[in-house]
Amino acid sequence: MTTVARAVKPYRNFIGGEWVESKGAQNVLNTNPADTRDMLGLAPQSTADEARAAVDAAQAAFPAWRDTPAPVRGRILFKAWQLMDQEKEQLARLLTREEGKTVKESMGEILRTINVLEYAAAEGRRLAGETLPSELPRNFAYTLRQPLGVVACITPWNFPVAIPCWKIAPALVTGNTVVFKPATLTPETAAAVVSIFERAGLPKGVLNLILGSGGTVGNAIIDHPAVRAVSFTGSNEIGAQIYARGAARMIRVQCEMGGKNPVVVMADADLDVAVEATAQGAFGSTGQRCTATSRVIVEEPVADVFVERLAARTRRIRVGNGAAEGVDMGPAVDDQQLDTDLRYLEIGRSEGATLVCGGERLAGGDYDQGFYVAPTVFDHVTTGMRLAQEEIFGPVVSVVRVRDFDEAVAAANSVRYGLSSAIFTRDSTNVFRFVDEIEAGIVHVNSGTPGGEAQLPFGGTKDTGVGPREQGSSAVEFFTEVKTVYVDYTGAPRKSSIY
Repeated sequence: MTTVARAVKPYRNFIGGEWVESKGAQNVLNTNPADTRDMLGLAPQSTADEARAAVDAAQAAFPAWRDTPAPVRGRILFKAWQLMDQEKEQLARLLTREEGKTVKESMGEILRTINVLEYAAAEGRRLAGETLPSELPRNFAYTLRQPLGVVACITPWNFPVAIPCWKIAPALVTGNTVVFKPATLTPETAAAVVSIFERAGLPKGVLNLILGSGGTVGNAIIDHPAVRAVSFTGSNEIGAQIYARGAARMIRVQCEMGGKNPVVVMADADLDVAVEATAQGAFGSTGQRCTATSRVIVEEPVADVFVERLAARTRRIRVGNGAAEGVDMGPAVDDQQLDTDLRYLEIGRSEGATLVCGGERLAGGDYDQGFYVAPTVFDHVTTGMRLAQEEIFGPVVSVVRVRDFDEAVAAANSVRYGLSSAIFTRDSTNVFRFVDEIEAGIVHVNSGTPGGEAQLPFGGTKDTGVGPREQGSSAVEFFTEVKTVYVDYTGAPRKSSIY
C-alpha cells in the first residue's frame, strides 16, 4: 500500500445518494498500467465505519425501493442502458487508461454491459412466479419472488464495468438495495458506473459505492447484520474466505473464481480456425480474464503443425499501450500481476516445458514505463506440471499433446477448475461426447473459450464457483426469495389439515 500526498484528485465514496470524501488515512495511487507516469487519482482506503454507513444507507432505502413496482425499477435501468450507450466511447477510453486493455477490447466490454443492462431492465416486466393446481377444491396456489434486502457486490479489476453491472442490475431490478465494493485498481471506472445509475434516477441509498480493502471494508460489509447476500468475483483464496464468513451468518453467497480453460483440438479440426480462436482466447485482454484460454490439448497427428501456426500467429501480436492504434495486446494490470507472469515463465522453463515463443518481459522505449510481457507459448506441457494446473491470469498458453479423444477429455478435466471449455472438430460424435463429459459450466464448439451472452447463465463447476449462476434468468434466482401462497376461497373451515 502506498501513502501519497493529495496532489492528485481523490476518489469519493457514494453513500446515501451523496458523493463523500473518505476519512481514511491512506490512499492508493491509481496509475495507467501502460504508462505509470500517467496518474489518474487516489483511491481511498475507507474505514470500517464508512462501510457500515454505506450498508445503513442501503438498509434505510430498502422499504421504498422494494415497494416500487418492478416495471418502474426496470425503467430506471433502461435509462442507465441509454446513458451507457450514449457515453460508450469515453467510457471505453477511460477503461483502457485505468485497466490497460486495448480500446477495442474495452469497447467490447462496454457493448456486452449494454446488453446486460437491456436484459436486466426487461426483467422488470418478467418477474414471474408460478400458478399451480391445488389438490384442494376452491384453493388458489401460486408463488412469487421477493427481494432479499441489502446485498453486497464485490468485484475484480479485469472487467470493471461488465462484472459490476451484471451483479448490480439484476439485484436492483428485483428490488434489492446494493453496496458495491470494487477492486482498488479500478476506482475510476467504478465511479463512472455508479454515476450512470445515479443519473438514470435511482433513489438515494439504493446503490452505494465504498472504496477500500477487502480486509477492512469487505469484511465490515459482509459482517453487517443488514446484509442478506454477497455476490463476489475474484480469487479462490478470497472467495473461500467470503464463503465461510457468509456461511457463519447464514446468508447467501455467490462466488465466481478461477479458471484454467482448455481448448481441445482434434485431428480433423480446421486448424486455421482453431489457431485464431486460441490466440484470441489466450492473449486477448492480456490473458487477464477468467474465461481466457490457458491450455490447448491437441491430438498428436496435428500437434506439430498446430504449434507452428500458433507460434507464427503469436509473433504477429503487437504489444503496447492499449490506447494506441494498431495495438493488439496491452500490459499487465500492475507490477504484482507482471511479477506473477514472469514467475510462471520461469516455472515453465524449470519444469521442462518447451518455450516456443515469448517468455520475457518487454523492455526498451515505452515498454520501460509500463508492465509489459511478451505473449508466450509453451509446448510439451504435461498435465502434472504447475503450468498446466495453476491459474496464471496472464498471456501464457500451454500445449498438451494427447493420443486420442479419451485422453483429451481426461487432460481437460485434470484441473481443479471448471469454467469454460472448447472443442474444435468436425465429428459430431466427438462434439456431443465432449459436451456430456467435460467438467465445465460453459462449452463452446468450434469457437474459443471466451464469450457469452446476457440472456444465458454464466458460471462454472468444481472450484470455479459456488452458488447459482450469474446472468440470464439465473441471476433472478440468487437475488430473490420464493414465497408460496395458498388462497382458500371455500368460505368454510377445513375438516382437517390435509383436506
